[in-house]
Amino acid sequence: MNQSRKMLMLTLAAVMVFTFAMAATANAKMVKQVDNFIMFVDQSGSMAMTHDGLGEKKIEMAVKTMRAMNQAIPDLDYNSAVFMFAPFDTVCPPKAYNKATVDAAITKINTDFEIFNRNTPMGNGLADVAPVVASMSGKTALVIFTDGKSNIGADPVGVAQELHQTYGDNLCVHVVSFADTPAGDTIINGIRNAFPCSVVADAGTLMDQAAMDQYAEDVFYDVVADPVAVPVVTPMAKEVVSFNLNFGFDKYEITDEMVPVLEQAKMILEEDTSAMYEVSGYTDSTGAEMYNQGLSERRANSVVKWMTDNGVDASRLEAKGYGETNPKYDNATKEGRRLNRRVEIQTK
Repeated sequence: MNQSRKMLMLTLAAVMVFTFAMAATANAKMVKQVDNFIMFVDQSGSMAMTHDGLGEKKIEMAVKTMRAMNQAIPDLDYNSAVFMFAPFDTVCPPKAYNKATVDAAITKINTDFEIFNRNTPMGNGLADVAPVVASMSGKTALVIFTDGKSNIGADPVGVAQELHQTYGDNLCVHVVSFADTPAGDTIINGIRNAFPCSVVADAGTLMDQAAMDQYAEDVFYDVVADPVAVPVVTPMAKEVVSFNLNFGFDKYEITDEMVPVLEQAKMILEEDTSAMYEVSGYTDSTGAEMYNQGLSERRANSVVKWMTDNGVDASRLEAKGYGETNPKYDNATKEGRRLNRRVEIQTK
């Protein structure tokens, strides 16, 4: 470390922490994948039955899942609607998306109806919602909440295939499955297979908030970031070179966007070639603890390899993984989990 930097540390009564964050961290923005979305819930008799595996009435789980999904969708300028089928009914007609309006509409859905005398014309329901799709401009996501049981009317898989032929890439049908029978699974998978863009999910999986957040991102929006490295210097009680490399979920490879940040960190390491450093990898809290430990080690090793490949003496660096321990940000939020997927370098 050069003399002027040492004097600055003494003046501040603390050594410096160098936080190199991608500009994407500060400037990341959400961009719509679709212009419209329709929540389409099955209200047939089988949905009033208790799910064999989850022990809760399926229509009640569907309403809870819809409300949670609504909260996970960002406030972008979508058009939205809520419909039911078996029988077909309008809950909230197409209009500019408003989170509170959609939530109020979902809460009005009746979950206390009779099992008997409510057939499931699922194919007819898909045909009935087609004019709604036709009335919307741009790309539309149709999210169906169903157990897949169909016992009357048109073949739902055939209707789904016709919808794909009609609307192409302007329509993507996703099915949140409440199936508890092989027949229900078969129909749901047939509908999904008609749309290559379909994102797979079921009621049990989406009970996890992290999974719901990921599903919302996969279906409704993208995160676009400006990959420009911006160094920010803040005082801290220990000399640490900390930087957020924006590792993707379950990723550890160094990408081209990370190189400017790594080059900045390398410059600091080269100021004192006698200093020894620990390279520490971390993860968010999603997934099993043992798996996250290995993932954090792979992230640390990736940074060490880049440094040594670019001229830093390997004897000065020690890679360590800390898994999901020592989070700096709130793992209960999507942004917090993203920021916790980080690597730090500090003097030994």
